[in-house]
Amino acid sequence: MFNEVPLEGKKFYKFGDWKEYAVHDHLEIRGFFGDYRWLSNFHSCPVYFEGLLYPSSENAYQAAKLSPDYRSHLQQCTPEKVKKEWKKYPLLDDSPEEWDARKYDVMSVICFDKFYRNKDLRKKLLDTGDKFLEETNHWKDVYWGRDIKLGGENHLGMLLMSIRTFWK
Repeated sequence: MFNEVPLEGKKFYKFGDWKEYAVHDHLEIRGFFGDYRWLSNFHSCPVYFEGLLYPSSENAYQAAKLSPDYRSHLQQCTPEKVKKEWKKYPLLDDSPEEWDARKYDVMSVICFDKFYRNKDLRKKLLDTGDKFLEETNHWKDVYWGRDIKLGGENHLGMLLMSIRTFWK
């Protein structure tokens, strides 16, 4: 899904090339890959959202877009598959603007549960200390992350830093 993205100086970006732009040092974690993949919403770990258990925060987030009667369909997919699967079902919101108005709150609840429920991940998050967290990416996610070409708002990184502060 994230393969073959044009990248400056190359014909196409290949997924494993994240090492060319990710920064993992004593001050910051830019790019939720490798040793920091657990920060990603695609990391497999149990997450509850509105009474249902999902295999990842990505599954829970995509399910939140759906009418509650259809959310259980997303409990068994992989996080990669759920990115397409949710589009098959009726949406909860009447417009994209309605979803945009609530998506940050939805992600906040889901990410908080991820680190509340999974104590090993909470410890890892706390072990990042005061490092800056950024969901650096190459797939044009400029709301939750920061695309290497387009920039972005990094709401996921900011949210994770807020959750980390909550437990300090």
